[in-house]
Amino acid sequence: MPTVSVIITAFREEATLGRAIQAFLAQLTNTTRLGISTDTELLVVCPDPGTTAVANAYAEKHACVRHVADPQQGKPTAVNKGLEAARGDIVVLSDGDVVVDDRALNPLLRPFRDSQVGAVSGHPVSVSPRKTVLGYWSHLLTDSIHRMRLARDRAGRFLVCSGYLFAFRRRLVDRVPEDALAEDAVVSHLIAQQGYVIRYAPEARVHVRYPSTYGDWLRQKTRSAGGYAQPYVRRSKVRMRSAWLEMRTGTRIALQYPTDAREFLWTMLLFGARLHLWLLVLIKVRLLQRPLRTLWQRVESTK
Repeated sequence: MPTVSVIITAFREEATLGRAIQAFLAQLTNTTRLGISTDTELLVVCPDPGTTAVANAYAEKHACVRHVADPQQGKPTAVNKGLEAARGDIVVLSDGDVVVDDRALNPLLRPFRDSQVGAVSGHPVSVSPRKTVLGYWSHLLTDSIHRMRLARDRAGRFLVCSGYLFAFRRRLVDRVPEDALAEDAVVSHLIAQQGYVIRYAPEARVHVRYPSTYGDWLRQKTRSAGGYAQPYVRRSKVRMRSAWLEMRTGTRIALQYPTDAREFLWTMLLFGARLHLWLLVLIKVRLLQRPLRTLWQRVESTK
C-alpha cells in the first residue's frame, strides 16, 4: 500500500491552522479504510512563530505531525521545503486557511489505484455568503470551475488541479520553480507532460473562504491567474485556462448562473472585474515581469 505525506503550507494562520490539521488527522487515523500504509505523515510548513507554535503543539500530541521550517521566501519555496521533507509515495497539498471535508481523503486517493493517474484534484466549495457581491462571485466561479473539471474528467481531457486540495505522485515532481505564481498549475502541467492522467474527485470537498473586498479579490486573482501567463504554463501544449478560453467557455456558464435580477447585475459586474484582472495580468506579469515578492501580496479577508 502507498505511503502518504500531507503537506500544509501556512503563514500567519495560527487562527485557522488548528482546524486544517484536525480535519486531516481525523481521516489519517483510519488508514485501512483509505487503502494506504499506516506510515503516513502530516507536514506543516510555516515560518512565523505563531503558526509554528500551533504546528509544534500538534506534533507533541501526534507522532505523524511534523513542523518543517520555512525560510519565508514565498509559497513555491515552502512547497519545495515540504517536498524535500516528504517521505510518502503520494503527496497531498493543502493550505492552512482552508478545511477539508471529513470524508475528502478517500475519494482523493482512490484514483491512484490506476497506475496511469499522476494527480487528482479536490473540489473547492465556497463558504462565503452568496448574498454579497464578492460572495456571489466566489460561488459562481467555484461552481463554474467545478462543472469544467467534471466535464473534462468525464471526457478524459487535461485539467488543472486546485491548489486548495490536490494530490500527486511524489516521484513525478522534484520541485516547482521558485518564482511560480500558481504552483498547482505548474505541477499539473509537469505531470501531464510526462504522459500521466489528471483526475477530478468531486466528492473530495475543501471548504474555502474567499476575499470579501475588491482589493483582496484582485490581489488573490492576479497571482493565481498570473501563473497561467508565466512561461511554465503559457508554453505548454495542454491548456485549460486563459483569458480567451474563459471568454469562449465561461460566458455561457456565467449567464446561466443568476437566479434573480440582482444576481444578474452582479454577473455583469464580474465580467468587468475579470477584464480588469486579465489586463493587470498582461501588464504586471507579461509586460513588466514583476517578481514574485511584488505580485504575491497577503490577503487578510480570507482568514
